[in-house]
Amino acid sequence: MAAVRCTIAAALIGQAWGLVPPQPTQARHTTLHAKRPDYIPGVISDPGYVRIFDTTLRDGEQSPGATLTSNEKLDIARMLAKLGVDIIEAGFPIASPDDFDAVNQIARVVGNEVDEDGYVPVICGLSRANPKDIERAWEAVKPAVRPRVHTFIATSPIHMETKLKKTPDEVLQIAVDAVKFAKSLGCDDIEFSPEDAGRSDPEFLIKVLSAVVDAGATTLNIPDTTGWNVPWEFGPLIQQLREGLGEKAD
Repeated sequence: MAAVRCTIAAALIGQAWGLVPPQPTQARHTTLHAKRPDYIPGVISDPGYVRIFDTTLRDGEQSPGATLTSNEKLDIARMLAKLGVDIIEAGFPIASPDDFDAVNQIARVVGNEVDEDGYVPVICGLSRANPKDIERAWEAVKPAVRPRVHTFIATSPIHMETKLKKTPDEVLQIAVDAVKFAKSLGCDDIEFSPEDAGRSDPEFLIKVLSAVVDAGATTLNIPDTTGWNVPWEFGPLIQQLREGLGEKAD
């Protein structure tokens, strides 16, 4: 299996560098030119369609030397929209007044530039699982045609015990309350992430994810925050979560 992965990776790198010409197929061209399904939070009518969630303006900016001005973020957001990215995570509005203004500007400008096919990117703001963060994120993205709030809380034993100093039951309740609060503000597109999912107990993850879906979450994000897992470990985890959630994962 490792040899197969290496072969596929080598072929992709070779094509990217121009060493191997891409092999066009009818299916490839059909997929590239197919109309994207209508955007409905939590629903993808075409099971073969993959939504692109881009975090360049939020997680990417944490890279050393990658600090961006508001106008630079706006320029990048416009380029991401030209690429057809489905969801742009524009920033962490509670982090600073500047970050709030940058996210808000992207929501007002890029989040309202609807093309002739009806496409406009979802503009997302990140928040911790507390009312102050969530309200700030919602205020920032609310001007967009398609606003989203992405809230998170750690679910791994080491994070719950040493960082949050919370019990699993307390974390579960905080997660549910966060989603319900976002919904109460009028947000109908809510993403939830169990931070450090890669080191979390899968059964507890299933319990938390199931509860937040019941509370109103429309997207579940499973992050390997600390880079703990290798792909052949993370794949089975996703499969286990899907099977544990059943219809809630569809």
